Amino acid sequence: MADEWLLYGAYGYTGELIAREAKSRGLRPILAGRDEARLKPFAEELGLEMRSFPLDDPARLDDGLRGVKVVLHCAGPFSRTAKPMLAACLRAKAHYLDITGEIDVLEHAYALDEQAKQAGIVVCPAVGFDVIPTDCVAATLAAELPDATQLRLGFDTRSALSPGTAKTTVEGAVGGTRVRRGGRLTRVPMGSLTRTIDFGQGEKLAVAIPWGDVASAYRTTGIPDIEVYLPTSPRQVRALRFTEFARPVLRLGAVQRFLQSRAGKRPGPTPETRAKRPMHVWGEAITPGERRVARITTANGYDLTVTGSLPIVVQLLSDGYAESGARTPSQLMGADYVTKLPGSSPMILTNHGGL
Repeated sequence: MADEWLLYGAYGYTGELIAREAKSRGLRPILAGRDEARLKPFAEELGLEMRSFPLDDPARLDDGLRGVKVVLHCAGPFSRTAKPMLAACLRAKAHYLDITGEIDVLEHAYALDEQAKQAGIVVCPAVGFDVIPTDCVAATLAAELPDATQLRLGFDTRSALSPGTAKTTVEGAVGGTRVRRGGRLTRVPMGSLTRTIDFGQGEKLAVAIPWGDVASAYRTTGIPDIEVYLPTSPRQVRALRFTEFARPVLRLGAVQRFLQSRAGKRPGPTPETRAKRPMHVWGEAITPGERRVARITTANGYDLTVTGSLPIVVQLLSDGYAESGARTPSQLMGADYVTKLPGSSPMILTNHGGL
């Protein structure tokens, strides 16, 4: 496997975690990224091959993917980096994976289904915390309640953000909150959808957020109405509602550059912090008259991204692997995939009967 898969964005917070874990498992990814000065010492430390190339030069990008069978793309914000990498993977006939949670990126990736089939590759975005746990919960609930018309998902974690995730969050604030209604993506005012949810540790106020599952869970289940929730406080809800009014200002390029520059200076959570902050995932599926609820506790989102993405890489590298097209994590690995990852509890399902 020495020259068969490439990790782009290897020197970023999550990319570095994945690279180190891959090396510890005897895997030998090609470490790649745009900044050779940051990439070279890291590759030398791990004793791995490196390739430095930008994403805005198709010729260099194609050369960078030479001989590569699988790409795990970890350089965000993916709204800017995913399209050129996806296009290059189609040209190179290399399987594409990433760790995004950005709705539009997922929608774009799924729209390439037919092209991926023609190229004989798998396109599977969001093979990390975004969205393995919630996608598996969605798939489990859809199997339990095949006629569900509403799906609500959520997660409770107090983990700090990495620099890349913080930048993506700043960028995402411009688009507001999105949900799915009647199978269509629909924007709703930020802070406008709230409810109380028991994620597994008692009821908490939660607010709808623009999370990748409004794309991935729809792809997995076909359920027409989908919302995703995160615990919050009344003060944070008020702040979100203010952000809605500030969206025209947040769109300004200078404001985005300033906020993303500040966000990029944040340190990611330490191993000790990650170990103390697991993730509690919740979901409910509803039909007229029936409701099913699922809960699972998993490792911290960053740790889950590491342990969740690598087995998918290995599967795509397997001899004889022939599946192609756009897929979600649960479609590739099964609805129970998250329960097999380190730090995961069993999936707990409850039947709440009639409504």
